[in-house]
Amino acid sequence: MRHEYKDTKLGAILGLSDDIKNDNDRFSITANTIKFLWNRNNEPLVINVDDMELELKPNQLVTVTYLQNVSFSKTDLPLSAILFNREFYCISDHDSEVSCNGILFFGTQNLPIVSIPEEQIRKFNLWFEVFVEEFSTPDNIQGDMLQMLLKRLIIMSTRLAKEQLIVKTLKNDQIDTIRKFNYLVDIHYKTKRKVSDYAEMLFKSPKTLSNLFSIYNQKSPQQIILDRLGLEAKRLIHFTDKQNQEIAFDLGFNDPAHFSRFFKKMTQMTPSEYRENLLANA
Repeated sequence: MRHEYKDTKLGAILGLSDDIKNDNDRFSITANTIKFLWNRNNEPLVINVDDMELELKPNQLVTVTYLQNVSFSKTDLPLSAILFNREFYCISDHDSEVSCNGILFFGTQNLPIVSIPEEQIRKFNLWFEVFVEEFSTPDNIQGDMLQMLLKRLIIMSTRLAKEQLIVKTLKNDQIDTIRKFNYLVDIHYKTKRKVSDYAEMLFKSPKTLSNLFSIYNQKSPQQIILDRLGLEAKRLIHFTDKQNQEIAFDLGFNDPAHFSRFFKKMTQMTPSEYRENLLANA
């Protein structure tokens, strides 16, 4: 089963599949999409994100963005997926918990895996049925209805994420600061490497940020910045044909030797050794 809504004027797409492994390349727009991946089976399954295996248990869902490289080569069960792009849902790109910059999408380093509780499975399945049915109602307001249903899914999932993934001692404004910090790192990590840069944008002190992240996560804000830079370096080596010098300049390093030292500190290998290791294990 595959359904698609497309607005050619906006370049917007919303897609639904009950087997994304087979349907992933069959949508009219495949680039720059955000996906909900939902294991609706009674057994766990495996997906591969940035060359790391990720197990989804029954009635777990995860969100992935166009910043990640996702493979279904090891997925041996049908995996339901809802995909959309910013043109469909994020035209205004408003900054809130249920926007494209929200809790479910801010973390390119730590994927938000949400477990649907037993008492809520019926609610999610009912949403899925209504979503499928709406694709068979093509009229002038179909896009609005589908957008509302997508927002409903984001709201339901965000509530679960806040309960399951965020430390419960945090207040909403603290959660919001964490979300905004991660989002800002995703935008500026190539040019801004200091915690003080982000603290200034968030109207916080660096110490306040560090104290907040010590409650939320063992990683410090500085380590998150460096990890994001290192993750992008590994992605560029793995998934592009760019040479080490090109990658260094892409990531804001003026000196390739400085990039090489940074990469070795992050991975215990030079960029060339990392590349050779990938080829050896291919």
